Amino acid sequence: MTNRSGIFSGDDPFRIARLWLGEAEAVEPNDPNAIALATVDPDGMPNVRMVLLKEIEPEGFVFYTNYESAKGQELAANGKAAFVMHWKSLRRQIRVRGLVEKVEEAQSDAYYSSRSLQSRLGAWASHQSRPLTTRAALMAEVAKATAKHGTNPKRPPYWGGYRIVPTEIEFWADGAFRLHDRFRWSRDTIQDSWSIQRLNP
Repeated sequence: MTNRSGIFSGDDPFRIARLWLGEAEAVEPNDPNAIALATVDPDGMPNVRMVLLKEIEPEGFVFYTNYESAKGQELAANGKAAFVMHWKSLRRQIRVRGLVEKVEEAQSDAYYSSRSLQSRLGAWASHQSRPLTTRAALMAEVAKATAKHGTNPKRPPYWGGYRIVPTEIEFWADGAFRLHDRFRWSRDTIQDSWSIQRLNP
């Protein structure tokens, strides 16, 4: 086992990730749970965008989106993704790569119900990633959704959560003179045990 201590100590990478996120929540002014999510299109061309990580589970990382968006279509076709979380104030980052699956419908329902009414209606109104003529057209769709679905809308069938089950997690912390600390947790399949290596900066 690689010798690790301090902020890198522990035998559970998900617990370490939760601890780091908790520390970031105390100091980052905006969206400490933001991740840069990378997918690839059918031609292998990469796409990356910011989304909000909503949960670190015992075996995965969960976010929510429109299944019919560009990212949703790419996830459906490829089943793999990567992301990075970077906290400038802490000078730390976490990189994750792995397999993607939809979360259970009940879990998506529960999270959708916890969102503000405006956000829930927005999920109905927005045809995410598709062309939009004007902002006024979008607001007209919001008005239609409000009239149709009222004050307690159900979750759209095309909107919900994804879980990234990692085969690789890397923890990085800034070091003096660019001599950073990096530890990579990796496994060949999600059934395997983790192997941990210290990496050169």
